Amino acid sequence: MGGILILAAAGALLWAWATGRLKGFTLDDATAAIVFLLGFRLLTTGKLLIGAVLMAGALLWAAHRRRQLSPPMQMPIEDARRLLGVSETATLEEIRAAHRRLIARVHPDAGGSADLAERVNAARDTLIADKTRRTPRAS
Repeated sequence: MGGILILAAAGALLWAWATGRLKGFTLDDATAAIVFLLGFRLLTTGKLLIGAVLMAGALLWAAHRRRQLSPPMQMPIEDARRLLGVSETATLEEIRAAHRRLIARVHPDAGGSADLAERVNAARDTLIADKTRRTPRAS
């Protein structure tokens, strides 16, 4: 029974690769998939601890790779200020207001581009993070 499931999973992976559904799939990812299947096989044959460890390791690798493939967009603070049109002394409310005005014009739903909207959001996030890091905390 376990062998049939492994063959079915391998067939599903092969089909996904052949149809282009595994874009960005690397040799390391394939190795992790094989380790997962091996862990599953060991789990079904009574070697619970070893199988569970292998499967967990493969799942952790998959989670790590997912984070690697979509890093958050970051930009220099000066570029963020220039994009939003705010000064160095702008308050959080001024940053948010400038973001709202600009995103209303460049959002894809308003006829803008998704790339520019992403850059505007990244500029807002960068400036807010910088402002909150530099603000002294009340103790």
